[in-house]
Amino acid sequence: MVQDIEMLEEFYSKFPKRVDSARKSLGRPMTLAEKILYAHLYDEHSVRLYKRGEDYVNFRPDRVAMQDATAQMALLQFMNAGKDRSVVPATVHCDHLIQANIGAKADIQTATDGNREVYDFLKTVSGKYGIGFWKPGAGIIHQVVLENYAFPGGMMVGTDSHTPNAGGLGMVAIGVGGADAVDVMTGMEWELKMPKLIGVKLTGRLNGWASPKDVILKLAGILTVKGGTNAIIEYFGSGASSLSATGKATICNMGAEVGATTSLFPFDNNMAAYLRATGREGIAVKAEAISSYLEADEDVRANPDMYYDRVIVINLSELEPYINGPFTPDAATPISEFAAKVIENGYPRKMEVGLIGSCTNSSYQDLSRAASIARQAYEDKIPVAAPLIINPGSEQIRYTAERDGIIGDFERIGAVIMANACGPCIGQWKRHTDDNTRKNSIVTSFNRNFAKRADGNPNTHAFVASPELTLALTIAGDLCFNPLKDTLKTEDGCEVKLKEPQGMDFPARGFAVEDNGFIAPFASSDEVKINAESCRLQVLEPFAPWNGADLLDMPLLIKVEGKCTTDHISMAGPWLRFRGHLENISDNMLMGAVNAFNGKTNYVLNQLDGMYDAVSAVAKQYKKEGISSIVVAEENYGEGSSREHAAMEPRFLNVKVILAKSFARIHETNLKKQGMLALTFADKDDYNKIREDDKISITGLDAFAPGKPLIAVLRHSDGSEESFPVHHTYNELQIKWFKAGSALNAAHE
Repeated sequence: MVQDIEMLEEFYSKFPKRVDSARKSLGRPMTLAEKILYAHLYDEHSVRLYKRGEDYVNFRPDRVAMQDATAQMALLQFMNAGKDRSVVPATVHCDHLIQANIGAKADIQTATDGNREVYDFLKTVSGKYGIGFWKPGAGIIHQVVLENYAFPGGMMVGTDSHTPNAGGLGMVAIGVGGADAVDVMTGMEWELKMPKLIGVKLTGRLNGWASPKDVILKLAGILTVKGGTNAIIEYFGSGASSLSATGKATICNMGAEVGATTSLFPFDNNMAAYLRATGREGIAVKAEAISSYLEADEDVRANPDMYYDRVIVINLSELEPYINGPFTPDAATPISEFAAKVIENGYPRKMEVGLIGSCTNSSYQDLSRAASIARQAYEDKIPVAAPLIINPGSEQIRYTAERDGIIGDFERIGAVIMANACGPCIGQWKRHTDDNTRKNSIVTSFNRNFAKRADGNPNTHAFVASPELTLALTIAGDLCFNPLKDTLKTEDGCEVKLKEPQGMDFPARGFAVEDNGFIAPFASSDEVKINAESCRLQVLEPFAPWNGADLLDMPLLIKVEGKCTTDHISMAGPWLRFRGHLENISDNMLMGAVNAFNGKTNYVLNQLDGMYDAVSAVAKQYKKEGISSIVVAEENYGEGSSREHAAMEPRFLNVKVILAKSFARIHETNLKKQGMLALTFADKDDYNKIREDDKISITGLDAFAPGKPLIAVLRHSDGSEESFPVHHTYNELQIKWFKAGSALNAAHE
């Protein structure tokens, strides 16, 4: 069924004209990303050549998607925006708050009962403001968006970092914080630094055990976790058209792991086939009619080095299956070298759990390919050595897979079918284990594998692979098993080799579903009620504006050592229940960050009494005394999820500045939106000058201006002082956000 028909008809009627106008203004051929970006300028008359990686540009996205954990804060902010209805089509998806424990039916009921207050809030606030609502169990946001809302050439923002999944249907889909989503829903300009462009040329064709997942696993090893920052990854080449739409979505989804703004593929026959298979014939027809506008211009494809900032070539015919990890998604290793890596690094060789699903790999094609391996294990009587957990991507996928016997294939080898939800991928996993601190290894088809992310155990070595390779390793129970060359023993003692996985892009009998879990938008006059005594939901109070003075003598709250993702800043798992209550969730602030002075987590110096305490506890004490504080960090601070709580919690606890060596894109924007100062060291070695008991000042704010450095002044406890310049990327509009106290405050001025 086609949603938002009027918006789509208007979009496709205007898109070619807008691209032609932009091409004329630029005076040169355009990449696909450029076509979509320029066609979505907030002011269509402001077309000019924007400098990539430098110029901030205002856009007008077509729609917004929100998952339940981040939607709470986004909609609490939207309620303060003074609007009666979302200006653009928007949806809420209840996928994050369901814990994987026993199995789908029981877990959904437990989540429904335990989260009733939050679900009721999201449902009623959606009804009031004309927002579509997907019930618990309906599916994972990005799979549901791909099946129902994504369309070639469109532009979408979503309050989840894996929103780029929709690039599998040729859409510029960008993960943002809730404040950005509110901008779009209120009809305001949505600001983004014009991204750089990384062109990835795919040649050849996948074969054997290689899968679309292996494309991005290999690319992650090339680019690293920050190599795509402030860039769009645009795929092209003959190999691109050989991939299924859901395979493309998998690749785009994990572009978030290299810091990319988004990723996308050009429109092709596989996308058209997917649109038709999911009941969107009309969109397929409209896209086919303007197909030349939904790919890079011919000159760009012929001479990519002239138009992209960087070009990478991957030959799909030569691509091996990859396994990435542990502890970071860019630690890429081809299967032929992985066993040696396991032994050399002393990783726990026994593979203890296999997990298949997540927004990255839960399509019908993914499940059918993995099921072919499960079927062989059952028919050949190969014992399955490790537990297997499956999370289907949507109720439509689950229902169809059950009808077609795929779910049965998994269940016959002992798999537990969990809810159509994120589950273990985001830490919503009640793992049944003898010791949740024990060193162990798991393999998943997820996208992230940071320490403690899946099960809370810092010693779980989580590896990321394709669904089919994950299942092969689950059967073997051995990280050193290579299904391309190794054999397994059957119950009868025979040696057998697993056959190459086989699957289908679409079900032969078409998709089917009884209840997809969708409640269509409707304009309700009912008041959205929030219990003042609730521990889950809390009405937001606007943050105070800047007082016009420099920030003087702020005690150092924590100097973070090493990787500091949004998981470290605001953990998920059990903390998800407080995503709508800023005061309560602030208790987890930076609890996973490592203190550079003692190597411990959640243990920092309180300069008021000389004692050590939790980060949030010390920040609360400073706030109680009217004292602002500062956080100092290393590279790519805020990597990972788009959760704006990682910016709102420090803001709430009176942290005024994050001073880092560098920032992840989404998090830097989130900090700016909430009225904080996100600063970087002009000389990264100045990080080493900061002492544990320093008082730190930021001066020059009276002349705060784009491109003009500020000054950090360190006052050491021995009475000495030193200072150095610090940089920022604030433009005029963002400086207004800072002065007003937040972007939302500035919008009301």
